[in-house]
Amino acid sequence: MTGLSASLTDREMEVLRLLVAGHTVKTIAARLGRSETSINERLRTARRKTGVGSSRELARLLDLQKNCDKKIDLPGRDFAGTDLSHTAAMGVRGSKGMIVMLIAIPLAAAGLMLAAAPSADQAAAPNAVSSPASAELPLAGSWSLDTSEMPVSERPQRVTIAFDAAPDGKWKTRVEIVAPDGSSRYSESTAALDGVPVPITGNMDFIDSVALRQPAPDTLVMTLGKAGARVSTRVYTVAKDRESMTETIVWSVGSREKLETTRFNRLD
Repeated sequence: MTGLSASLTDREMEVLRLLVAGHTVKTIAARLGRSETSINERLRTARRKTGVGSSRELARLLDLQKNCDKKIDLPGRDFAGTDLSHTAAMGVRGSKGMIVMLIAIPLAAAGLMLAAAPSADQAAAPNAVSSPASAELPLAGSWSLDTSEMPVSERPQRVTIAFDAAPDGKWKTRVEIVAPDGSSRYSESTAALDGVPVPITGNMDFIDSVALRQPAPDTLVMTLGKAGARVSTRVYTVAKDRESMTETIVWSVGSREKLETTRFNRLD
């Protein structure tokens, strides 16, 4: 994922590579002939640039993303050991006809969630982008999940995400999932890109909060939570032609993490 790693310098990447390899700040400083203060400053700067709160988490995510990029042939910077990011707000999962979808996204440079529950008619489809400023933002607009690689028996009828940028710098997000049996789930939120969790409204009971960061104009890092615990971190990256968007998901499963990717196509 180029958006996240592109903001980091070679020296910052080097420190993160050593960190994910198991080194401590002390051993990294000794290896590079730098002071521990200097190493801590590089890590602090990398966290600030990417919006990821933990240095080890950032290093691990970058490493997972590098491996993911190789598998799905995504363009990526040659990081000597990593590339991705942790945050939350959406996911799709098919399992024996059961679909699990987590979503909550932003409204004005890539934001967060919190909105009143819509009527039945409104729940039928995501709201179209209405803000004039949205046209200048790669993430703004409505997106539809590409389900072509999912087993036919597990494919949802429809999964859509709509991002709308507001004049106050926040982002409004609406997600709708229509399961194979026709049942529908949705979530809405409005939030700033400051990484602060906000409530999610709707009927997706597997998540109740979302936090957003935007390390680059074409990239959104989202963290979904439930009862104060992290459920997943998602990185959304828009292609150069702005017609498709890749979602990289890091699921939290006990003390382990699982990585998967999905793709969305632009609707408007």
